[in-house]
Amino acid sequence: MFTILLIACQQATETSLPATAIATAKPSVVPELSTDTMTPSPIPPTVAAATSTPTATPLPPTEKAVATLVPTPVPTRHPLHEFTIEGMRERLFAGGQITMLTVLEETDAYTRTYISYPSDGLTITGVMHLPTGEGAFPVVILLHGYADRDQYFAGWGTWQAADYFARRGYIVIAPDYRSWGESDSGLSLFHMGLVADVLNLIGSISSVPQADSGRIGLWGHSMGGGIATKILTIDERVKAAVLYAPNSGDDADLIARWGLGCLAGESQNDGDHCDPAEVIPAGSSPELVAAYRQAGADPFFLREVAPLYHLDAIGVPVQIHIGSADGGPLAATPPDWSDKLANALVKHGHEVDYFVYEGQGHFFAGESWTMFLNRALEFYDQELKSSSEE
Repeated sequence: MFTILLIACQQATETSLPATAIATAKPSVVPELSTDTMTPSPIPPTVAAATSTPTATPLPPTEKAVATLVPTPVPTRHPLHEFTIEGMRERLFAGGQITMLTVLEETDAYTRTYISYPSDGLTITGVMHLPTGEGAFPVVILLHGYADRDQYFAGWGTWQAADYFARRGYIVIAPDYRSWGESDSGLSLFHMGLVADVLNLIGSISSVPQADSGRIGLWGHSMGGGIATKILTIDERVKAAVLYAPNSGDDADLIARWGLGCLAGESQNDGDHCDPAEVIPAGSSPELVAAYRQAGADPFFLREVAPLYHLDAIGVPVQIHIGSADGGPLAATPPDWSDKLANALVKHGHEVDYFVYEGQGHFFAGESWTMFLNRALEFYDQELKSSSEE
């Protein structure tokens, strides 16, 4: 199913933030030797002697050709294979224990808690909304877009949606990712470090007694939408995904718009070609940096990290929401990216609902925001709740 709707609504505006938000790589054949014939010396006439019989010189053994077995070359894996879609599929993202750190807010509908969990040896922080009641509740993971780290706080870009879904019976978890908020910093190439943090969160959900780890949905805005798209091609534990003004599913588009990222020791403001979401920590080897630069300029390698070329692996329904006025500022996502992804999903026979909100920018506002949330809720209810009732 492929639905495209155009909705005329008011221009996007910034939304206010809650007072309780916290900062947080032919053998040579030797020919047979010829036989040399020995000739006996003549017998002197004055010397009576028996006739001498010449003795033939023994011939050396004939050298035979020995066949040499040439081993079949073993293809060398790319040094950044672990950051490809296939490389991520080879890993196990079991996560660990979700730890409740601080209760931030208690309402009649939910308890909002600051949490942490393990990912690739790092501690990742975030916010969880836990509905009132025993559960088991379906889970929606909210993935925020890019924000400057010095302005980011736990729940940035997701707190309104979290409140909305939690009040309607969903456990909602918004991870900070590595290097944001109070999370540990860590390596992330082609956003795969952030992808790993979400996959480990998925693996950790079973540690929450009230959660149903068999009913998990993703909601991703901007960069978070791109992360969600990659996850859909890697992991089968997600049952539904909502992409809100998502990054392109083709990493070549991201590099063309923002460059390779800010590497350790380099300026964090390299004109219009610096995506600080990519992080190579200080102390990383020059070989890693060189491999990353080479891979980022290799169109064949980029297909290995871009979900657009791995859509056959997606087995769940997807919603895409985009504002027609998005993509103006460099930090935003052009509607063409959503068009490209929606058309590719349809071409691969996937179920996708595609909504275009006329006049809306990178953050929806007013009636469009409400309509967007209502559609997402109906979608989650159908995919995550109705299945448990059948």
